[in-house]
Amino acid sequence: MSRLEEHIFAICKKAGGEKAFWWRGAWWSRNVLYEMISKCRDTLKDAGFGEGQILAAIMPNCPLFLSLAVAVWSLRGTLLPLNLQAGRLNMAKNLKHAGVSLAIMPEGMESVAESLTEMGILTVTAPLEGPLPSVKVKGVKSSDAEKAVLFYTSGTTGAPKAVPLTHRNLLDNVSKSIEHFMELQPEDRFLNVLPNFHALGFTTSSLLPLLGEFSQVILPNFMPAENTLAAIREAEVTAVIAVPTMIALMLGAIARGADVPRSIRILVSGGDKFPPLLDQRIQKVFGLGVLEGYGLTETSPVVSVNPGQKVRKLGTVGTILKGYEVQIRDREGNIVKDPKEEGILWLKGPSVFQGYFKDPERTAERIKDGWFNTGDIVKIDEDGYLSILDRESDIIIVGGFNVYPAEVEEVIRSIPGVLESAVVGVPHPISGEIVKAYVVKRPGAELQPREIISYCKERLAHYKVPRVVEFIDELPRSSIGKVLRRELRNR
Repeated sequence: MSRLEEHIFAICKKAGGEKAFWWRGAWWSRNVLYEMISKCRDTLKDAGFGEGQILAAIMPNCPLFLSLAVAVWSLRGTLLPLNLQAGRLNMAKNLKHAGVSLAIMPEGMESVAESLTEMGILTVTAPLEGPLPSVKVKGVKSSDAEKAVLFYTSGTTGAPKAVPLTHRNLLDNVSKSIEHFMELQPEDRFLNVLPNFHALGFTTSSLLPLLGEFSQVILPNFMPAENTLAAIREAEVTAVIAVPTMIALMLGAIARGADVPRSIRILVSGGDKFPPLLDQRIQKVFGLGVLEGYGLTETSPVVSVNPGQKVRKLGTVGTILKGYEVQIRDREGNIVKDPKEEGILWLKGPSVFQGYFKDPERTAERIKDGWFNTGDIVKIDEDGYLSILDRESDIIIVGGFNVYPAEVEEVIRSIPGVLESAVVGVPHPISGEIVKAYVVKRPGAELQPREIISYCKERLAHYKVPRVVEFIDELPRSSIGKVLRRELRNR
């Protein structure tokens, strides 16, 4: 079996009575999941959705999202998960770029759905548990049957940047991840609260338990953290994969009086650099240490992770999954002579994507002779444990989500009275980093920081909005005119 839905259908038929997922206080069996998938598939087929078409799921983690994904694959289509809070204009840009045939949003978002439909993107709403409404699709084939999922991230130029992952990519990454973890047990229950529009959440918290025959606890939102802790206790979750911000917020809720879940055996941190000092608090509260990992959307996404409590190395992101070929290169692309020397990580293997969607130029920049340039500066110790030292780019990571400065700067520059802007990340104890904007005003302009922040809130996802704005007379630049963000970060 080489396709995701084939594996999932086989699992549902083999153990239909077993628990598939927990949702709003109740366990749903694999038989029920199979029925939901079948109903979604029939509705989509009747609508005219088929091979090579793209369906956008703009919704939180929920049973319908899971069912839609498998139904789309069974019709040889491609799933496009999008952030519900990304903003209508940003959604429309990505939906049009992809060439979606149909977009699904949750009930209560009818006005946004109507607006997108008026813009030429057929969009309907549905309950989080289904069913789908009847509709007729007039889509064109803009993908192919091998592309399972299309993830959008912001490009450094602000242009849409889409990463297609194939069935082979995802099956390989899930199987190698399961093989890599030393402490998994058949009865494990995964928390599925990481957003499924992000590759980390989709692969590790949704697909992995589904394909690995584990059960999962689906939550549409993480906040408030007290509610997530209550669900973990009630459903007896044993495996939690989260970003550092989520872990810090859970510790904060427990410090305020929330009961400690006693069922957790595996706690994995990914999506951002984990603060080692936080590990002591975690061990005191949960009685175990964090297993830090690392990955990228382009690698489906897991590259490495600490495989277990007894062999973890705090401050590293663990050992690299089997199946990857690894090279450490200098900035000129030459392989470093000493394997222990730091350099840029290049990867090759079945988990690595084949190229950006509709973007041959960006693909050529990042993939050379089948090798993918991660853009991350790393070192590997004598035991094979990987450490991430820095980013080659200027990406800001807020609570596990990537923020690209150029996208934020473009919005700020559109404000009347703004001459120039530069955006950097500054450390923050909860979210890892927050966005800070340096702004040069036009002569005579009257602007306040709150005006810029408010303007950005209307046009950007919440994690991309600057939390601090500082006005300066001019931006520091290199001899060739490039803005020196490094100097701004050092202020």
